[in-house]
Amino acid sequence: MRGILLLLIGATLVSCQTAPPEPVTRSAQGQADFVRLTSGKIAGPPVSCVPRYAVSDQTIIDGRTIAFRSAGGGTVYIAHMSAGCEAAGRGVYALFSRKFGTADTCRGDIQQVVDTVNHISIGSCVIGDITPYQRPR
Repeated sequence: MRGILLLLIGATLVSCQTAPPEPVTRSAQGQADFVRLTSGKIAGPPVSCVPRYAVSDQTIIDGRTIAFRSAGGGTVYIAHMSAGCEAAGRGVYALFSRKFGTADTCRGDIQQVVDTVNHISIGSCVIGDITPYQRPR
């Protein structure tokens, strides 16, 4: 019952987005990370989930974008986040996943930003589109 309630809350959060998303403005370091990770790769159609076994590394590009690198290094998955996780990756703040039913990272998963010094939550967001970037064949 609790799982169903949490799933309904997550679906409600996703459905509350009525305005188009704000354009992402990246820092110079965030843009450099994005270019470094996607250089020479082509964006594919969005996927629903990134299999946990296929991911070896995670990079927070900015508070609205996270990159997951595949274990073999051939694919980079770029996950776009809803508003609320802008502090992720800054100083003492860390991003934690709230997963229900699967170990994979999927569209609709709730991410929570936690202050690791004071052990308090300072924000949360939901994973939106996940775009794979692969080298052309």
